[in-house]
Amino acid sequence: MQYTAGIGRTAAALVTAAAAAALMTGCTPAGDDGASDAPSTPPAASGPAKPTATAGSTAGSTGGSTGGSGGSTGGSTSGGSAGTSGGSSDGGSTSGGSTGGTGGTGGSGGTGGTGGGAKPCGVDDIEVSEARQAENRPDGTGTGAAIVSVTNTSSHTCTLRGFPTVAGAGNGSPDKNRPLAVTRSGTAAKVPLAPGGSAWTKLTFVQVQGEADGYCVSGATPSSYPTIVLGVPDAGKHQIAMVDGVFAECDDTVTVTAFSSVKPS
Repeated sequence: MQYTAGIGRTAAALVTAAAAAALMTGCTPAGDDGASDAPSTPPAASGPAKPTATAGSTAGSTGGSTGGSGGSTGGSTSGGSAGTSGGSSDGGSTSGGSTGGTGGTGGSGGTGGTGGGAKPCGVDDIEVSEARQAENRPDGTGTGAAIVSVTNTSSHTCTLRGFPTVAGAGNGSPDKNRPLAVTRSGTAAKVPLAPGGSAWTKLTFVQVQGEADGYCVSGATPSSYPTIVLGVPDAGKHQIAMVDGVFAECDDTVTVTAFSSVKPS
């Protein structure tokens, strides 16, 4: 009997424990569907926050790249100043660095001298003046020496270079020219003549001596011409007279200077 009663008490105790467990289960909070909520995950351990880029640092980085690019551009262009690195990375500056300087402009080439590309004066470009007695001439009673000028009467620049030829016009007629032997003095150089500009040559004759008809030291007979024919290189032949007399000379020779922009005496 005691054994049976022990078994009954044991069974009663198990029922009581099961009922208590069921009661505890009914008191636990549940979700909308009746299931119990799972416990939340514990928060992860916190660490130092990672820095994030600010507006200032972003602009500074962009500015630095722009400045570097500008420097590269400026350096590759002749005369340009190299660009410098741009904004700071601490967010204090928002502008980029200076861009490269503009390349320098190359110097222009030199300009040629006046008349460097001008054509020689032609017969229609010039006018030959009448001859005048030179200040410095040989002693005697003849012409001695004369100065003749050539003037550019055109509207463009032309050039004159060389020595003239000289012939006496017999009886004033070019058809009866008597060429004189020419001795050249000096060195010929190109003379640019702007419109209205002049060049000169000096003619020095063998002087006639004595009075009246005079005489030549060589023993030859003096010659006189009312006019002479002056040949200008590339510009034809021109008949001219002397302002203060006639052309009187000996030996049919004359010394001439090259055309020059400086008037001889």
